Amino acid sequence: MNVRPMHDRIMVRRLEQGEQQIGGIIIPDTAKEKPVQGTVIVVGTGKTKDDGTRVSLAVKTGDRILFGTYAGQEITLDGEEYLIMKEDDVLAIIEGQAKKKLPAIKGKTTKKKKKKK
Repeated sequence: MNVRPMHDRIMVRRLEQGEQQIGGIIIPDTAKEKPVQGTVIVVGTGKTKDDGTRVSLAVKTGDRILFGTYAGQEITLDGEEYLIMKEDDVLAIIEGQAKKKLPAIKGKTTKKKKKKK
């Protein structure tokens, strides 16, 4: 089934519980909240300004995003659950794994002495 969200809406598939990396704490199923991360499946055509021009969306298909706990409307298509939400409900786009920074080296830096002529 083909679905195309209207205007500034996007269709998102939530990440599975096992896909989230939350620091290794085991939480019982009854206390778990739904994930607030997802992958954008389809995007709408964009917002329409008052003058009739269309502004494209900042998110695109395939982006991994963060959104609010109660954001969007849940729907089920072909046995899979999705969310349809406005782009305004997106809190952030996750652009990749954070690179590990090396710690700063403590100590004094030495300046090279200039030779006298």
